[in-house]
Amino acid sequence: MGKSIVKNYFYNLTFQIISIILPIITTPYVSRVLGAENIGIYGYTISIVTYFILFGSLGISMYAQREIAYIQDDKEKKSKLFYEILFLRFISLSISSILFYIFFVNGNNYQVYYRILLLELLANAIDISWFFQGMEEFKKTFTRNIIVKIISVVSIFVFIKSSDNLVLYFVIYVLSTLIGNASLWFYLPKYLTKIKISNINIIKHIKPTLALFIPQIAIQIYTVLDKTMIGKILGDMSEVGFYEQTQKIIKILMTIITSLSTVMVPRIAKCFADKEYNKIKEYMMKSFNFIFFLAFPMMFGLMSISNNFVPVFFGEGYEKVVMLLIIMSPILIAIPFSGTIGSQYLVASKRQKEFTISVIIGASVNFILNILLIYNYKSIGASIATVIAEFTVTFVQFYFIKKTISIKNVIAMCKNYLIAAIVMFIVCELINCLIINVWYSMLLQIFIGGFVYIIVLVLFKDKFLIYAKNRMLEKLKISKS
Repeated sequence: MGKSIVKNYFYNLTFQIISIILPIITTPYVSRVLGAENIGIYGYTISIVTYFILFGSLGISMYAQREIAYIQDDKEKKSKLFYEILFLRFISLSISSILFYIFFVNGNNYQVYYRILLLELLANAIDISWFFQGMEEFKKTFTRNIIVKIISVVSIFVFIKSSDNLVLYFVIYVLSTLIGNASLWFYLPKYLTKIKISNINIIKHIKPTLALFIPQIAIQIYTVLDKTMIGKILGDMSEVGFYEQTQKIIKILMTIITSLSTVMVPRIAKCFADKEYNKIKEYMMKSFNFIFFLAFPMMFGLMSISNNFVPVFFGEGYEKVVMLLIIMSPILIAIPFSGTIGSQYLVASKRQKEFTISVIIGASVNFILNILLIYNYKSIGASIATVIAEFTVTFVQFYFIKKTISIKNVIAMCKNYLIAAIVMFIVCELINCLIINVWYSMLLQIFIGGFVYIIVLVLFKDKFLIYAKNRMLEKLKISKS
């Protein structure tokens, strides 16, 4: 347990942010060169292949990360588990690839794109990031992949020159994933030992992975199905494009918050194995505090700057994204909470049943609302459905952990951050009214808004802010000594 949560958080955070920011850097360029319709085709076809990746992956990654965390100090046991999981994953994704080829690669309007996306299934078959996450070795998933991400961004600017280059855009996307996943294999020999093939038993892992497979399906319904349903119900790829671009912005902000959840899963799983239940509760409350600290200013900040940000970032023809960003901004609070309760606690402590129930309810709400709202309200309807579904999942999960975590204490914790974020929002809106220049207005909103938020928390003598300051001072003292 000597590994630092803070260090792992920043490794994972940096990797996740760069993984999203690098494509985001290309978005203003790509959105102008390819156009909303091509972006919609991209989002729609990716949503289709995602289902096959999901069915091929079962619940293996989440299960494997947890199981590796339980035995991370036993080289022989984790080696045996690694090969069992690897073979199971490869077999299931091979079957899924065959089905994808049969149903979509032949005789489809987007056949050429689906052929390229076969490589995406291969990339997921060789993905072993779950092993390093279970080992709490987040630096490994950072270093190699980041180089590949940078190369992919450079490739986009070099090769994507017109709306006719959509095929090349798909190729760059798929190859970056494939090469990035393959690069992690160079680190493996240090952690594994030889295992006899006769000792490998993949059958015993099928039942527990299936237990996590059901909630994974439900999660995808309200994270991917939106784009599929917009495309199917409306047949308008521009609407899919607007929704796709909105999700890109939401996702990058979400990553900053949810990266902590990723590194906490193996830590809480280890605490659960060691029966350190008080530590689990302590980690959970710190995670909630961290979410409030970041989510409220991000939500209100996004609402304030979206009107200036969208036309500058995406260019002409994406005006509808402004409204979609405002509607979807509250999920910056809902998703991190459900991720913390679901992945950090329910899954890590083997309470998959409650986790499954929560996401199935959320998926059902999202599916029904999509049917009711998309036809009349298009991408706006899908956005409303997503927000309601995400909060539904969060509320259900809070109900399941009410005996472990006091909901009143969690709600009381948010007061300072909510007030500080509202004050920040008012200041940002004043800046927006007073400053005509879009760039100046946006920059002042970000920097002055952030400064005001922190000042209000200082006035409140916020405990989390004091804790963060003390940690930084400790780090500085250690680095100087």
